Amino acid sequence: MKTRILRVDGDNICFKKIERAADLLRNGGLVAFPTETVYGLGADAFNSHAVARIFEVKNRPRFDPVIVHINSLTDIEQLCLKIDERAKRLMKRFWPGPLTLILPKSSRVPDIVTAGLPNVAVRMPSHPVALELIKKAGIPIAAPSANPFGYLSPTTAEHVKEQIGEKVDLILDGGKCPIGVESTVIDLTEPEPSLLRSGGLPLEEIEEVIGTVKISHVNPERPRSPGQLPRHYSPRTPIRILKDKKFKIPAGKRVGFLAVSPLNKELPYEMVEVLSSQGDLREAAANFFSCLHRLDRAGLDIIFAEPVEEVGLGRAIMERLRRASTKNNEIKKGGRKNTET
Repeated sequence: MKTRILRVDGDNICFKKIERAADLLRNGGLVAFPTETVYGLGADAFNSHAVARIFEVKNRPRFDPVIVHINSLTDIEQLCLKIDERAKRLMKRFWPGPLTLILPKSSRVPDIVTAGLPNVAVRMPSHPVALELIKKAGIPIAAPSANPFGYLSPTTAEHVKEQIGEKVDLILDGGKCPIGVESTVIDLTEPEPSLLRSGGLPLEEIEEVIGTVKISHVNPERPRSPGQLPRHYSPRTPIRILKDKKFKIPAGKRVGFLAVSPLNKELPYEMVEVLSSQGDLREAAANFFSCLHRLDRAGLDIIFAEPVEEVGLGRAIMERLRRASTKNNEIKKGGRKNTET
């Protein structure tokens, strides 16, 4: 099946093209669409069969919940039983934007969306194409990232096409995602709020609004949020985070390097990708997945990654690097280990 991609301009939206995508969603179809964080793979959140297709296309385990995207605050009343003052303050300050809130779910939300949990993950994206799509569809949209489960998240329509293009009904091309890492996830179902996933909204800004937020310990057998499994956001090429400046490049191996800022000397790498020309964390986050996609396509044996300071968006970058570099991503003698998910 030929992949259908419709180009839509974020500043001058083609409403007819988005209406076509909305019709598909209302009729149980799957549409990949841009958000300010990454591209999402969307289905009608109230249609269990459509959401099941998301899990099939991504090869996603059914115990991993997905985020529901809304267009306005009135939509949340269909999804959640209770919205406390902390949630209201965060919504007022950061929505639309890269913040997902975990709240008690209503009976209207199918169990497949929440992986059987009593809570639902909700956010209001700020990308104009995403907002218009949800508005025209007239339904909340369940949407994890539009990629095979566990692999690098897509920040362009081309990434989506390369990975799952033939399995979806339509791809809306809204250009490169401006933030480039997934949303921050905050659990508000308990008296003390907790961070379940670092993302495009720095924790420090959230704590300015609701006070101290604890860092949640992950249970890999029962994730409470997307992006909590030990291995995630991974390239097929093994990746290793450098702990210090003293390291040896393996002899006979084709090595790539993911640098935070431009290198001040030449090193014998096959390929170097620089996250930011100025070492800026916002620019680094926006370029993170695109840089890794290019390195992963280069036929390398291993990727070395330079760590960043874990403040602001640096926390989100490092969380993704750690999940991408797991023990099973080791160099095999004579070539790469296949780490496809």
